[in-house]
Amino acid sequence: MEKIISKIYEIIKRTDNLIELEESVRTYMYEMFASLLGDVFTQLDQVIKIQKQEEGWTVIRADEKTVQFTFGSVTFRHTSMRDGKGNCRHPFDEWLGLRKHQRHSPLVEVKVAEMASETDYREVARVLKEWTAVHLSHTTVGSVVRRVGEAQAQADEEMVSELEEAASLPEGKKVDFLYAEADGVFVRGTEKKKSHEVHHAIIHEGWDKNGKRVSLRNPKVIMTTQATEGFWKEVQAFTAHHYSLEDTQIVSNSDGGAGYTAEKFQEAFSQSKYSVLNQLDPYHISQALNRAFGGGKNEYKDGVKKAIKEHHLDNFKLWVDTYESTLEDEKKIEKLEGFCTYITHNWERIFDWREKVENPPEDARSLGAMESNQRHISFRMKKRGMHWSKEGAEGMVKIIQGILNRTLREVYLEHQKRSKRKQRHVKQVVRLAELLRQPTRPSIGAKQGSISLYTAHSSAIGNLMKSFH
Repeated sequence: MEKIISKIYEIIKRTDNLIELEESVRTYMYEMFASLLGDVFTQLDQVIKIQKQEEGWTVIRADEKTVQFTFGSVTFRHTSMRDGKGNCRHPFDEWLGLRKHQRHSPLVEVKVAEMASETDYREVARVLKEWTAVHLSHTTVGSVVRRVGEAQAQADEEMVSELEEAASLPEGKKVDFLYAEADGVFVRGTEKKKSHEVHHAIIHEGWDKNGKRVSLRNPKVIMTTQATEGFWKEVQAFTAHHYSLEDTQIVSNSDGGAGYTAEKFQEAFSQSKYSVLNQLDPYHISQALNRAFGGGKNEYKDGVKKAIKEHHLDNFKLWVDTYESTLEDEKKIEKLEGFCTYITHNWERIFDWREKVENPPEDARSLGAMESNQRHISFRMKKRGMHWSKEGAEGMVKIIQGILNRTLREVYLEHQKRSKRKQRHVKQVVRLAELLRQPTRPSIGAKQGSISLYTAHSSAIGNLMKSFH
């Protein structure tokens, strides 16, 4: 402690403003803690080496390893050893939970991934360098994103495999209604004229109202750039692991495009005894209407909207035909025909789901949350001319999914969780390391003393005392 205080005094003496003082103290704090943690790791490595030698392991060599923590680079010595089967291993790294060749702590990697979900890689590297002791290149940030995203993707794949191999469905939460929406968004790929479709589903249990503000109740998302078949398997596995849907009415919403048809929803939620209600997304109806009739108001557009709202097919066709007779531009006629085909093809899906069920919930609202939730993808992956590799895009969407579902850190650290038996071993190693670091007690030499003599020196006792001198 005296050394630390002396160092702070020294820093104060050589600085002439608070900004420089704080930066210098912060740098010293990082260096001090990194050095201390390195010493502790080295001591622990020695304890584990001794334990492994007692089990028959042999030492190959001891070298240095550096791991970047949020407070600086920690350098320590770790021992390479050969186990009973002849395999070369680093027992301390395994004990601590470090991967082979890992150069950044789990917290650094997770924080980098979380920051990268909101801003570009170069900005992540700059902010980290400015505010922490972490120094990364933008390419390293990209590698971390792919690694962390891969952990979430692997967890999703394992969930699908477990469902396929299970003899029965897992027991989950029971709800009367479950709401699901799905759509896709395209992001540009690194290859010319190629893009990646991000399949996106959002599942929730209803709506909560706080004053005038309405939010989804317990929303969960599934995102992936994998094939459509794999996407729907993830949706099915996720809902099966979290819900028991036998008595649940599923209400779904989509634009009816390829990969997001009513049949896909029915297949994904097939465990429910009720038919899945799938309605055409009102946003896409409005969007198609504006493309065909323009953004302004006119009587034909109002007539078509009214016919759709009242679900009157004959009136709809009449208004469309009447408007077409006023057009001369071939492109406008082509747009109108496309709109008419889109609406008539999905006519049976144009309804308000609340009118299709008995006793809808009191807080029931119309569906259409997908477009606003797509911004999590579009705001991060479609701005400033960004281009994505297949691996980079998948890693990013899985990170966004993990953050929104609050599962990212859990699945990333899954392999580092310790069992009770492992934790007992950790405590034992720490206790032994504490014993090793205890300083040797200084020698104080032979103790001297005397016995008081309460009798004459000429007596027998006196003569005996003289013989001791």
